Amino acid sequence: MKVLVTGANGQLGSEFRFLSENLRDEFKHLDFEFVDKDALDICDEYAVQKVVQGFDTLINCAAYTAVDKAQSEKSKAFAINKKGALNLAKACKIHNVRLIHISTDYVFDGKSHKPLSESDNTAPLGVYGESKLAGENAILSANLNHSCIIRTSWLWSEFGVNFVKTIARLANEREEISVVADQIGSPTNARDLAHAICKVLPKLDTLNGTEIFHYANEGVASWYDFAFEIVQILGAKCEVKPISTSEYLAMNSGKIISPRPFYSVFDKSKIKAHFGLKIPHWRESLAGANLSKFDKLSE
Repeated sequence: MKVLVTGANGQLGSEFRFLSENLRDEFKHLDFEFVDKDALDICDEYAVQKVVQGFDTLINCAAYTAVDKAQSEKSKAFAINKKGALNLAKACKIHNVRLIHISTDYVFDGKSHKPLSESDNTAPLGVYGESKLAGENAILSANLNHSCIIRTSWLWSEFGVNFVKTIARLANEREEISVVADQIGSPTNARDLAHAICKVLPKLDTLNGTEIFHYANEGVASWYDFAFEIVQILGAKCEVKPISTSEYLAMNSGKIISPRPFYSVFDKSKIKAHFGLKIPHWRESLAGANLSKFDKLSE
């Protein structure tokens, strides 16, 4: 199976590259090719048509992900997350390529108090979530077959810029850090997600049309819980203090900060049942990572 991965230098794209290089025996049936934003501008419809042709499946990891900056860069966020997604979907339709598109918990408003299912109403709070939801709808409008949209949450990795790397760095620089404790979700290891998608790929033919699935690591945490666990694993002499979102906003007054969903725990029963996936707990995945090197990794 020939698989094209867009957004190859981001967190998830980099994890696909890692798996393709280090788990060749397990995924020898998958022939990956990677393109980053310099090699393929997904906003260029002609370029997308040219590159997508000849592949069996496209995994779209390309996205505008600067959540706060999106508030002042709406046109750029929508250009990449909506128009870019639509360009990819159109190309997949024309060339009979299956599509796996990555989306986000930010399409929800966070007002639920139960795990979110794929059929729950969407209501994004900020521009980033709006642009990602627009991208989902653009893909659904293309009427692709054997394709899916996978929403994920709180993604972290040894690659790119993310919460784990930030906390690892701060824990070695400071005696105390304050972290929001009233936003609840499920931290997701990008390597676990990439591994799961590699298992999904051979089973895409079981899908009729384009399905939406939720994937995150098992377990629930606040950002404070997540940070506390990171510091504990590192053994750093840094106190982690819980604060509210309102306190965080007061501490960062003057900055443009997009509203975040207060609750974004996913119901993952659909993806587990359909593809037979076993999903690791977030604490297990965090404990298995070499966090001591995270604050030293280049961004």
